[in-house]
Amino acid sequence: MSSKEKPTLGGTRIKTRKRNIAAPLDPASFSDAIVQIYLDNGGDLELVAKSIESSDLNFSRYGDTFFEVVFVGGRTQPGTIKPEEGDRHPYSVLDCAAQRETILPFVLYIQKTLRRKPFLIKNLENVMRKFLQSLEFFEENERKKLAIFTALAFSQKLSGLPPETMFQPLLKDNLVAKGIVLSFITEFFKEYLKENSLDDLIALLKKGKMEDNLLDFFPSAKRTSEALSEHFNKQGLTSLVEYNEKKMFEVKLKEIKSTLTTMINDEAAISEVFETVKQQVKDAKFPDLEVIRMLWDVLMEAVQWSGKNQQQNSNAALRQVKAWAELLNAFCTSGRLELELIYKVQTQCYEDAKLMKLFPEIIRTLYDQDVLAEDTVLLWFRKGSNPKGRQSFVKALEPFVKWLEEAEEEE
Repeated sequence: MSSKEKPTLGGTRIKTRKRNIAAPLDPASFSDAIVQIYLDNGGDLELVAKSIESSDLNFSRYGDTFFEVVFVGGRTQPGTIKPEEGDRHPYSVLDCAAQRETILPFVLYIQKTLRRKPFLIKNLENVMRKFLQSLEFFEENERKKLAIFTALAFSQKLSGLPPETMFQPLLKDNLVAKGIVLSFITEFFKEYLKENSLDDLIALLKKGKMEDNLLDFFPSAKRTSEALSEHFNKQGLTSLVEYNEKKMFEVKLKEIKSTLTTMINDEAAISEVFETVKQQVKDAKFPDLEVIRMLWDVLMEAVQWSGKNQQQNSNAALRQVKAWAELLNAFCTSGRLELELIYKVQTQCYEDAKLMKLFPEIIRTLYDQDVLAEDTVLLWFRKGSNPKGRQSFVKALEPFVKWLEEAEEEE
């Protein structure tokens, strides 16, 4: 026998990867199957939900199509709400009456479906966004049904539906300009507030980044506080009007405070400060009492406090009062406003430890600078209604009041 090695087959074996063969998209067949489930169960949502649960349909692939069938009874053409060819059913959200009682079952039905198929939440967002961006193509009654559905969806805390999904698509210029958005959001507010508080609604608006922008829902020609108040009052949404007025007040207050702070820091002439603030107050229609409170807040905030040195803080506060007494005097034009100033000083001295012992000195300084009248000081001393620290402040002010009373007797 030969000792030579026998020849062997050479080369490297190449492994080939099996290709994933994707099944072609067939949303039409999926839609027809869902429609048939509705028809077979006569639109009974309980039975429909059970049939869907037991079916082997590919919801992960056709989630958008599923919600189109739920809302409008069949498929819609890509990018529009126009009906696509195929079967349809008459038991959709838009086929029912525009009432809470008839639309709530759809919300609960979708909620149940999402619990079992949570991946569908993204598809619900897609379809709702698509419909809200296309509101002009729906009839007015259909838009009302969508508004009620949306309100109930948030009211029932439909699994994971983010508020921005609803609010942001509404801000398309053409929809706002035609008043369609205002009509929709009004119906939404009315329905949502039936079972939720104003605080709940504001929290929802805040998550949707709209709590400060209610006027964005109004056509540009009606984008005023007066128009907002008139519209929502007429719709019975007075709490929303009050909220907006409060927000507008806070914005204007912040603007006036900012102007006043700058002028004080720049040591502007008191006459100039007075005219500037007076005009801003007039434009903002600020109540006189709020002006007094605001003036005192800004003056005290502008003081250069020196840590824990009580004497230096006291001197700094009294210097500020003397320096701007003329400005306070210009706005304290009645006994009622003078009394409000005392209440404001009382509250701050009660709440701020470094001013606690300074109350009688501030009142005496305001009196000496002709900001407070004798009658006002005596009225506060005898009948003041602010309870904050009143007992100790009354006692601290006794020597000054006694002096006033003696001077009055001498006269």
